[in-house]
Amino acid sequence: MKLIKPIIVASLALLTTSATAQDLTPTAPEQEHPIFLVGATAHTITGGTIENALVTMNEGKIGMVGKADELMPILSVSPDTQIIDLSGMHIYPGLIDSVTRLGLIETSAVRATLDHNEVGSMTPEVRAYVAVNPDSVVIPTARTNGVLTVGVFPSGGAIPGRASIITTDGWTTEDLALDRDAGLIITLRDNNLDELNEIFDQAVAYNQAHDEVDQRLEAITTVLEGENQNPVFMNANTFDQITSSINWAIDRNLKPIIVGGRDAYLCTDLLVSTNTPVIIGGTYTFPKRADAPYDAQYTLPQKLDEAGVRWTITMASRFAHERNLPDATAIAVAHGLDHDKALRAITLSAAEILGVDEHIGSIEKGKHATLIVTDGDILETTSVVHHAFIEGKAIDLTNKQTELRDIYREKYRQLGLIEED
Repeated sequence: MKLIKPIIVASLALLTTSATAQDLTPTAPEQEHPIFLVGATAHTITGGTIENALVTMNEGKIGMVGKADELMPILSVSPDTQIIDLSGMHIYPGLIDSVTRLGLIETSAVRATLDHNEVGSMTPEVRAYVAVNPDSVVIPTARTNGVLTVGVFPSGGAIPGRASIITTDGWTTEDLALDRDAGLIITLRDNNLDELNEIFDQAVAYNQAHDEVDQRLEAITTVLEGENQNPVFMNANTFDQITSSINWAIDRNLKPIIVGGRDAYLCTDLLVSTNTPVIIGGTYTFPKRADAPYDAQYTLPQKLDEAGVRWTITMASRFAHERNLPDATAIAVAHGLDHDKALRAITLSAAEILGVDEHIGSIEKGKHATLIVTDGDILETTSVVHHAFIEGKAIDLTNKQTELRDIYREKYRQLGLIEED
């Protein structure tokens, strides 16, 4: 027994560590002084590509954007300004993954770390950001590859709750939240249509007059027609799901956004005529029909773009793979999509669809200084993110995976199998 007991204790400790794993990287401090990024190629999205650029950041916002040799001679530089030479590098807006479960899932096999699936068919009062774990070890892996902003979506029944838009650095859920209530998530099917109609009818009546506050109905009123109307994110993949979801939403004067959209290329006329955007559920999926071409998902972005449909792309179907967003987008480029349109899709287009383009998505004066610096084209798999800034804060790009990489590099260095760095 004396030999067995320590083994049992050690095993329990290992299980506890796995279930309660947390990121130990401190949140970045607020920007305390002006920062000048000099000499890189700036991909502004809205203002073209600027060689030998100057991008200034102050108090978390973007300042001047232009050619360094034109702006530097006329700018007054304060003594505390940090000037970073980025010659040969590239500056991009921080990437945006529109639909994720970041912070809601930690270890898929450990039930105690799953907080994404709500109990009950109708829980519109739920707001995703409240349940996010700011210390998740998965969040830093996304920002290491340039994903600095994400949509967080609960899942479950017909109405699992409301999406939130968060940044990938912060001490608390309040720190993370960029938009706490980005829109209502709905899954419309034949077996829940009556239930959905009933609760929306109740919400319309409640919105006109009520004596007491009903949190469920109050949440639904946020997507009803009005001055600050939020969208409804409709989970739909097949042709029938997409068309029925759009028609139902438009009939109720709602603002639909299709999430998934596998068959969206079959109903582009409806999508365009109703100005309904599509958040494509990634490219790392197999075709669902036996007669579909192998590259159906790879070419979907190009088909939607050519038809005039507003779209972005997400890694929604692959939790903990959010870091692969630029690679998944690059597959569409390899299959015919214009490079600049692909880049826009995971920056400004995503921000526009999520309703946060006033703050992020492009390198423009006055927007949040949420940027990444890479040593190559962000859509090239071999490119590495060297710097990241969220609202001007310099972000630590280490994570659990980089730590493991360094541990094993050191192992093989000691064995003499690799050279010193």
